[in-house]
Parts: sequence; C-alpha cells; structure tokens
Amino acid sequence: MTVDLGAFDEQTRKNVMSWLDGDYDEETKEEIRSLLDDDPQAVTDAFYTSLTFGTGGLRGIMGVGSNRMNVYTVRAATQGLANYIKEQFPGEDGLSVIIGYDSRNNSDIFSMEAARVLAGNGIKVYRFSALRPTPLVSFGCRHKGCNAAIVITASHNPKEYNGYKVYWSDGGQIIAPHDKGIIEEVNKVTDLSMVKYADDGALVEDVDTDIDDAYVSAVEDLVIYPEDNKSHGKDLKVVYSSLHGTGVTLVPRLLEEWGFTGMIPVEEQNVPDGNFPTVESPNPEEQSALKLGIKKMIDNDADVLIATDPDADRVGVVVMHGGEPRFIDGNQLGCLFMYHVCEGLTSHDALPEDAAFIKSIVTTELFRTIAEAYGRPCFDVLCGFKYYAGKIHEWEQQNDGYRYIFGGEDSYGYLLGTHVRDKDAIIASAMVCEAVLHAKLQGKTLIDVLHDLYKMFGIHREKLESLKFPPTKEGMAQMKKVMATMRKATPTHFGDVAVTALEDYKTLTKTELATGKTEKIDLPQSDVLRFWLADGSRIVVRPSGTEPKVKLYCSVVMKDFDDLEEGVAACDMRCQKLIDTVKNLI
Repeated sequence: MTVDLGAFDEQTRKNVMSWLDGDYDEETKEEIRSLLDDDPQAVTDAFYTSLTFGTGGLRGIMGVGSNRMNVYTVRAATQGLANYIKEQFPGEDGLSVIIGYDSRNNSDIFSMEAARVLAGNGIKVYRFSALRPTPLVSFGCRHKGCNAAIVITASHNPKEYNGYKVYWSDGGQIIAPHDKGIIEEVNKVTDLSMVKYADDGALVEDVDTDIDDAYVSAVEDLVIYPEDNKSHGKDLKVVYSSLHGTGVTLVPRLLEEWGFTGMIPVEEQNVPDGNFPTVESPNPEEQSALKLGIKKMIDNDADVLIATDPDADRVGVVVMHGGEPRFIDGNQLGCLFMYHVCEGLTSHDALPEDAAFIKSIVTTELFRTIAEAYGRPCFDVLCGFKYYAGKIHEWEQQNDGYRYIFGGEDSYGYLLGTHVRDKDAIIASAMVCEAVLHAKLQGKTLIDVLHDLYKMFGIHREKLESLKFPPTKEGMAQMKKVMATMRKATPTHFGDVAVTALEDYKTLTKTELATGKTEKIDLPQSDVLRFWLADGSRIVVRPSGTEPKVKLYCSVVMKDFDDLEEGVAACDMRCQKLIDTVKNLI
C-alpha cells in the first residue's frame, strides 16, 4: 500500500514511515493507516516529534506514534535507563530496579514492558503485583536497596495520559547529573533493534504486601499526638476518596493504625478505574472532583473529607466549619501542617535544633514565616519534589547539615520525615486526621486554626490560574511565546503597583529594578519568572512541567487589618486583580 504523506512536514513524514516500515506490530500499523485516512491532524500531533524523556521521565497522551505513550516508547526509555544504570555501577553484581504502577489504563502493561526490558539487560526487577501509591515505590526503592525505581503514572492528569517517572537509589526522582545522563542514553536508542527484551520473567520478582508492612512500621514514629489519637481518634468521622486511584490500597490501613477507625469510604470512587468515571479530572485540587465526597461528608455529619489523587502523592481536604463544607487549598494546608508539626514537636520538646523546612518558590511565604517563628530556617527550591529529595540528600551528606522535618508545596504535595523521598499523600492523610482531631479537642476547626495564623502573622492569600493550550505542536509553540513575551517586555508595574525585583530562573539572576543591581540565584535553571511588588505582593509565571499550561501565581499579604473577614475578602480581590493584569499583558 502506498501512503501519500505529501501534506505533512518532513519530520512527521520521516517518523510515520519509520513506524510503517519498521518492526512494529501489525495492529499498530493498521491504526496509523486509519489515522492517515480519517484524521491527518492527529497524525501530525502523534508523529511531528518524539515523546521527550525529560528531567522527570515521560508523560504524554497514550496512543500510536513517536510522540505518544505506548509500549514502544516505554521500551526505548527503559533501554536507555538500563544502559545508564550499568554505566553508573560498572562491574556491580545484583543490579536491581523496583517498579510500581497506578490505576491508569495500560499502567500494568507498561510496567511489565519496562520489567522485561530491564530483565533483558540482566537487571533484577521487583515489580509490584498490583497497583500501589507512588510514595510507596520511593520507599520500596530505599527499603530494597535498589539502584533505581520506575513508576508508571501520570498523577492527576486526564485519563488520556500516562507517564513514566524515574527514581534514583536514594528514592528521590532523578536530578542532575543523573537526569541529563539518562536523557542522553534514552536519546541514543533510535531503533527497536537496540532494545533488549526478555520474554521470560526469570529476573522479575513480584512484590506483594511486605513493603506495605515495612512502610506502615517505618512511619509510626511520625505520630505527634499518639495518646490523643489513641483515645479520641475513633470519634473522628473521616470521609475518604481515592478518586479511583491507588490510595485505597494503603490510606485506610494507615489511618486505622494511627487510631482513626471512623473512616467512611466514598464507595463509588474507591474502585480503581483508569477511566475515572465519576470525575472530569481526578485532581484533588479541583473542587468539582470532590462533589461526591462532600455529599457523603454532609450526609454523615463528618468532620473532614480527604481525597488523594490517582497515584496518592497529592491530597485534597474539605472540613466542616460553621455547618458548611470549607475547601482548604494547598498553600493553606501546607501552613496548617507546618504549624501542627512545629507546635506539636515544640510542645514535646522534640523539635531539633538543626531542624529545617523546605518549600517551593511558588509556595506561600507564610510557610517560611511560621518556620522562622519557631527559630528554624525554611529553604526555597524549584517546583517539583525531586528538588526536596535532592536537598534532603545534600544535608545527609554533610556532617553538620540540617535535619529535614517537613516540606510542602502549593499543589497539594507534602512530605513529613525522610522515609519517602517524594510527596506522600498517605502520611499526609494521617496528618490531616491528627491535625483535625487536635483542633477539635480545643473546640476548633482547621479554618479556626488558619484564622489564628492570620492573626499571628498577617493574612496571606494566594491564587493560581492556568492558561490552557492544546496538547499539539501549535499549543507548545504558544506556551513558549507567552514566556518570551514576558521576558521581552518585562513589566515595571502591575496595575498601579511597582515591581521592585525580578527573579529570572532561566538566567539565574535577581534584578532590583530601581537600581539595576543584580545577584546570582543559587538554584538550577528553570523557565520561571518571579516578580516582587512594592506592596509585598508576589507574581510568578511558569509553564507547567506536566501539562500544556502556563501557570500564573499571585500572593498577597495584609499585615494590618481590623476585621479578618473583610481583610480576607480584600486580599482575594487584590489577587484576582493582579492575575487579570498579568493575563492582559500576555
């Protein structure tokens, strides 16, 4: 059959023909032919480039094509990873990798494909026999002493997506120099014949519940109020939803272990299902995903709703306050956790002198303010928990380094302790219960505690809006144009408020606009712009690392106010006004 590819650009034509002429299965080839007949634009999107193995791994829409998640792109990525592991551990016997996967469509298939390629390279594989949370795989990597780990997941992305995340031997997602090294090796795998594949499972060992047991035992020492939990935890009504993901495999067990036995499941959503049938998007950041849980909470007069995303590394929380369900955003929950940890450990005289905390550059400054109120530092890192893990590892290598206690980010990811080296919604769910119970025993809700923090440290309000783009060649070009526009015409004002400083994380330079004075930013390069305003506000613009979006962050602070409710409303209005100003500039 002769295929007319004249309407496509050269790279698309080249990629399509390599798949039609190459050693790909006939079903894949037939699907490509069907797309050529019925949907040329889909062909362009699937073949105009190759799915990029980025600094965290792969993530993309599932389907045929060089720019899609499928068994062939997974095999190629795994061959590159195998080559890098063998290069980094030359002559070492017993190389091993642990692999986990979530509830998404094809996750189990992709995980087995990765396992067979590793086995074909003589690398031992521990593969979870059933879906498990991402943080458990990070823990398992350390527990088993593996050289690396793979998690097949696209976190909270829409159902069309899947992904491939790589962790190094410390249990943290790959960072420099390993990220670039693995990318180079993956890019060298340009032909199917370069992939080694084991048809048998001789080097693939199933992992069942032994790592679950080890995890639950390890995190037991993170309990802050064990007596209260034991005595009163059973009286706390907790509604839980796993949003059709992996959290149901471990969250209920850990809550019970910590004393919170009054769990009420959202049955419809606690069934793993890669189609996520009850939600438009399985993202606990979006209140629409929590509708069923909120109804269950109201119907049962519960204290709190906890929802974890499909791979159980992010958590969303709703509490009852004044008879109404109140959503707690990621910045607020992080600050409530920070206060809970600092106050709790201090009350037990257990906050180490060398304690330190970590937040991302887009997370609220209230996080830092709370840490400093307890005499401990808080360090900024780039977005992504791989940078938190990197900082923890750095401190562990220093004889006089800091001791990591807790870290959080605005996007609903948190980590208490160092047993895991990624954000962990399992332990965060237990922390939520403990914090809600501790407040309840004082006659308060978490909203009351948040208002207490505002009274102590000033009202801090944040807002995030995303500019969405189609997941196409044109969409990616539009995203790049937005960032280029902001750099080319750097705003000196947002509305009537002057910009005092600009931090460009691409050039790693902070510039004071009034004087032109510059200073170096001691972080890795990233496509991020952070503006500091004269009234203490902050604006951050950055492209998402996982979705076709440009994210706009705004943070407003009000130190002096007479009425809390009016102050909060004024800050929220100010946030929206600043966001609208940024959107108009773009």
